[in-house]
Amino acid sequence: MSAPHDFRAAFGTLAAHLVPAEFAPGSVWLVGAGPGDPGLLTLHAAYALQTADVVLHDALVAPEILGLVGAGARLESVGKRAGRPNPRQTGINARMVALARQGLRVLRLKGGDPMVFGRGGEEAIALAVAGVPFRVVPGITAGVGGMAYAGIPTTHRTVAPSATLMTGHGVGGVAPSAAEIRALASGAAVLVLYMGLGGMAPIADMLIEAGRAPDEAVAFITDATTARQEVRIATLARAAAVAAEIPRRAATLIVIGPVVAVRETLAGWQDNRPMAVARAAADLAVSA
Repeated sequence: MSAPHDFRAAFGTLAAHLVPAEFAPGSVWLVGAGPGDPGLLTLHAAYALQTADVVLHDALVAPEILGLVGAGARLESVGKRAGRPNPRQTGINARMVALARQGLRVLRLKGGDPMVFGRGGEEAIALAVAGVPFRVVPGITAGVGGMAYAGIPTTHRTVAPSATLMTGHGVGGVAPSAAEIRALASGAAVLVLYMGLGGMAPIADMLIEAGRAPDEAVAFITDATTARQEVRIATLARAAAVAAEIPRRAATLIVIGPVVAVRETLAGWQDNRPMAVARAAADLAVSA
């Protein structure tokens, strides 16, 4: 049997191939930290965490990730949380520009992926207009990685060939309209709702009115991929009641659709437990 790989040596070899290999002073990196598990960071993200002079981070970035910031780097929280005083986006944009113009390596760190409900597009535009060099480092969004750690695939060929990622509130905290919900209800087998706890009651009512079954399965995944992960299963009819029990400060992903049923078979994989394969699932089996 061959000797175990030296992870540190292997990582050093991989790091040598990063392109570009330098986080330059006076630039900003917009980095996705993934859903929480530090092992899901990209190599570019790990490099940026160790190299940055200042880190402007969102509230939903897991503490395990912030613990990887290099010695001497300054942490600044610019997170937005419901029901609390929040920094304005224009202020965050201006702060990034000002810090970069001081010659600092500025890491703008976001949970998940910066371009998926992370306002990374807005921030990239602000940097481009200001003439500040920047780079975007994608991360694993919760609507993929978080669901996988809960034993729920985002799509499944035989029961859910499509999925829609949606937000529970848009500009100014406004919830989706009834017309938007009607279109979403019929447009995809699976609905993946970000930032939806506060608006779950009206959203569930509108989905039922638009034709989704009241007994359709709903999963609430809190603090996905971390040691604090919790998964609650409900029906669409009871979704509002379950949402009301979850603290608003918790990062929670809401999944609506037939893929939630797959959790019965896959739930234990992330704990290195044998998969529960005893349950017959002929209708979910992949055809040869």
